[in-house]
Amino acid sequence: MSSKTTQVLIPAGLTLCVLAYMSVFYVKENEKAILFRLGEMVTSDYTPGLHFKTPIINNVSTFDARVLTLDAKSERFLTSEKKNVIVDSFVKWRIGDVGLFYTTVGGDEFQANLRLDQIMKDAMRSEFGVRTIKQLISEDRNELRQTLLAKLAPTAEKFGIELIDIRVKRIDLPPEVSSSVYQRMRAERERVAREFRSQGAESAEQISAEADKQKHVIVANAQRDSENIRGRGDAQSAEIYAKSYGKNPEFYAFYRSLQAYQTSFEKTQDTLVLKPNSDFFKYFSSEK
Repeated sequence: MSSKTTQVLIPAGLTLCVLAYMSVFYVKENEKAILFRLGEMVTSDYTPGLHFKTPIINNVSTFDARVLTLDAKSERFLTSEKKNVIVDSFVKWRIGDVGLFYTTVGGDEFQANLRLDQIMKDAMRSEFGVRTIKQLISEDRNELRQTLLAKLAPTAEKFGIELIDIRVKRIDLPPEVSSSVYQRMRAERERVAREFRSQGAESAEQISAEADKQKHVIVANAQRDSENIRGRGDAQSAEIYAKSYGKNPEFYAFYRSLQAYQTSFEKTQDTLVLKPNSDFFKYFSSEK
């Protein structure tokens, strides 16, 4: 092979290699790509892998397809009570339609974040404006999240953006609002406490009154039963005494006299003044 042929083939081969290299491009798993022809967008639905293009005429731009985060700055929003709250939030998003993303925001993540930040603040302003501070603090954040996603997703799609999540990290009260809210919440808790105490006192009075009523009923029934038992006992005692007296009146009289002697002489400091021939001492008489 002559030197002239070699001089021609080497540049030609190099040119072919360069053209072959410029004719292929590779799309990664975490990328989206757009093919341009002389600056005009031609195709934007490339799947990950190896693809071909026309050198010089076509060029390719790739964009990050991973989930991105917009960490919004703290913003003040008015509640339905016309009170300011300071809200920290963030948005998780990724490129959905890369062609639309390129035509609306020029494929610039910074511009996309600016658009998202604006529409997110508008949606939050609307939602916070119909809620009280108490609702924002006590309600489930998931409900607010779902509402914001439902509002923002259609608008974000117009920019080729797919919203993944929206989160409210924290809600703070400005110093000038915190004191008044705290006082109002404290007054509300005190009102509830007073109501509970009042209900408790009322219940205690009812229970005490019912207990007193039951006590009087129980005591009255016990006294009635005791009187009945005592009456039956006295009747039985009298009946027994009567039967005993009827069987041996003399012994019964003697026994009753002994009981009288025992009772009378039980206390030595007492003095009895009686006639010797009194019936009280008839069993002491020698005649008996």
